[in-house]
Amino acid sequence: MESKQSSELSTYISKILRSNFGKGPESVYVSISDTFITFYIRNFLSPTEKVLMAQKQEEIVQQTRDLVMQTLVPEIKAYIEIVTGMEIREFYFDWGLHNKSAMFTGISTDSTRTEKAVMEDYLGKEDIHREIVNLSRESEKIPEEIYSCKLNPRTLLVIRNGILVRIEKQLIRQGMREHLTLAKRAVEKELLHNNNHFEQILQTKVMDIYVDWDFDLDKSVIVFITNPTQ
Repeated sequence: MESKQSSELSTYISKILRSNFGKGPESVYVSISDTFITFYIRNFLSPTEKVLMAQKQEEIVQQTRDLVMQTLVPEIKAYIEIVTGMEIREFYFDWGLHNKSAMFTGISTDSTRTEKAVMEDYLGKEDIHREIVNLSRESEKIPEEIYSCKLNPRTLLVIRNGILVRIEKQLIRQGMREHLTLAKRAVEKELLHNNNHFEQILQTKVMDIYVDWDFDLDKSVIVFITNPTQ
């Protein structure tokens, strides 16, 4: 059953997206566990974005959304704290433009974690970590550390620490963050979506995969949405 907090946050995210993009999503599924909060956003594409997508201008849509989110994130973090008491220290987002979906992920301070526990021991954990290592090796470098857990039967969260190579760090110093984000998104999401091992390992259908980075922390979050009935 959806909690009052989840319902309140779902309504809020729908409203803030509608007022800033001209069209709100069809649904927002909120999951809160331990220090993590995720927003799985479905059927979210404005009429203008639809035109741009038809003209193969996906990068413009991503850049525009990323710019808008830079101004919205502080407000979203503040509202999450009001509703849940969670002080969000990190916030990640990614767009599934191919199917009009999106994912927002917040990580709170340890002192403001929720009582609901995550599932750290899940089917295929070691194999998932092995696949993430292989994928990271191909796109950048092997992570210094990997953590993963299930927030609920549908949501698998993977955190990588220590993944940036020297040339990426230099690009960040030169103010190329957005260019790097767009490039890494394209490369990593292609690798993630073309990997047919994830479904075999998890023994379920993988519906969506999202990835984002915090360049200052040299950290990345990957979220898998699965269909536990398949």
